[in-house]
Amino acid sequence: MIRIGMFIVLVVAIVEIWGLVAVGSWIGPLPTVGIVVATSLIGALFARKQGIAVLQLAKVQLENRQLPGEAIIDGICILLGGFLLLVPGFLTDILGVLLLIPLTRGIAKIAAKRKLLAWIEKGNMNWISRRYP
Repeated sequence: MIRIGMFIVLVVAIVEIWGLVAVGSWIGPLPTVGIVVATSLIGALFARKQGIAVLQLAKVQLENRQLPGEAIIDGICILLGGFLLLVPGFLTDILGVLLLIPLTRGIAKIAAKRKLLAWIEKGNMNWISRRYP
């Protein structure tokens, strides 16, 4: 599992470098750096706004004695999307934006839920619950 993760990181790094070099040779290095910095700044602001909204939703759900499961998954997607936007490169920027847009984030949430349920059914993930007196 670790080898697959390392392979994915290596492939993404190679694709990002190739993309930056290709775009840099097409429009020039300064505009390329400007685009990368702009997407990072705009993405960070958008992720912050989305994150605050999800935190407020989770707070309301907790106040109403509801489990904020959807809000937690939304928060994880937003956090991952914001992180991907901070990583320099165009592929990670596209993936980050897709995780910040509510419609496409919904698709990612469905896939994440299916994967989590599959892990639980296979026994790869265990739930630990404790009751306190």
